Amino acid sequence: MGYKLNKQSFNNFLNSIGEEYKIYAPVLLKGKGTFSDTDTVRYAQISSVEEIVFNKKSNFSPKEVILPITQTLFYFTEDSVVEPKVDYKKILIFLRSCDIHAVKRLDQIYLKNGSEDPYYKKLREKVKFALMECEDSFENCFCVSMDTNKTEEYDLFVKVKDGEVHVECKDENFKSYFEAEQQFEVSPKFIEANDIEVKIPKNLDGRVFNWSGWKEYSARCIACGRCNTVCGTCACFTMQDIFYKDNKNVGERRRVWASCQVDGFTDMAGGHSFRKDKGDRMRFKVMHKVYDFNKRFGYHMCVGCGRCDDACPEYISFSNCVNKLNKAMEEVK
Repeated sequence: MGYKLNKQSFNNFLNSIGEEYKIYAPVLLKGKGTFSDTDTVRYAQISSVEEIVFNKKSNFSPKEVILPITQTLFYFTEDSVVEPKVDYKKILIFLRSCDIHAVKRLDQIYLKNGSEDPYYKKLREKVKFALMECEDSFENCFCVSMDTNKTEEYDLFVKVKDGEVHVECKDENFKSYFEAEQQFEVSPKFIEANDIEVKIPKNLDGRVFNWSGWKEYSARCIACGRCNTVCGTCACFTMQDIFYKDNKNVGERRRVWASCQVDGFTDMAGGHSFRKDKGDRMRFKVMHKVYDFNKRFGYHMCVGCGRCDDACPEYISFSNCVNKLNKAMEEVK
């Protein structure tokens, strides 16, 4: 059972929880696209349902809300270390089924991978999810193939139809805001098929590392790292110590997103570097998403959102590469 209310009533709900929650959703950023006079859809704070873009896939994932692109871990002086104050507000994120599954992958890496990351945990434990429905499959999506097209892990389901807002509320803390509204049967519909189907070889193993097809990407990839930036499951980061100009012994340590596709990612002390070739980097990324992670945790890292295909300036298709692995396993010894 759910509720049907007008947009103003739903906005009143958003305003009511605004003192306690920061609310993030995909919004349209006019003129902020990659190319001149183009738009982009990206996550930002909102205060009304009219700001939310329901009918387009966001170009960036909601990952940056709970795993900031740049995050200060602590400030330091000559003789002290102080962690930054944590914002007391909770977080409500409007996102799709594949992105909820992507957060599960981040949780696996940061919370269930031998030890808990305290910085990620502080943000993650404050997050609630508002599910957005996909009425049709978007371009380059293959969530059905990755079993991420459906989820029950949400606190609210929100849908705008015929000028009204349909809400399913599973969180007890939110139900009091809707008790006076008209009750209405509400439940999400999930995508059952995509235009793109991905088949991961059942016999996929380390032999495919020697597949000659990886060399194709040595020439095509330009090592820009955009595929990693838009991906909801990429979790790699680097550390930076920033020293202030007025005192070289005072500064801050920051955690910053890193990309396994860019130059310098595997640089080591002494000038050594692994995977200098871009084809080797592509192999590493693909196999991590559909082999290594699954071998360790029992499910695939990739959620099939297709954003990497959307973002690549060289039109390299991750889904197409994965499908090629079927033939690759026939070729390798």
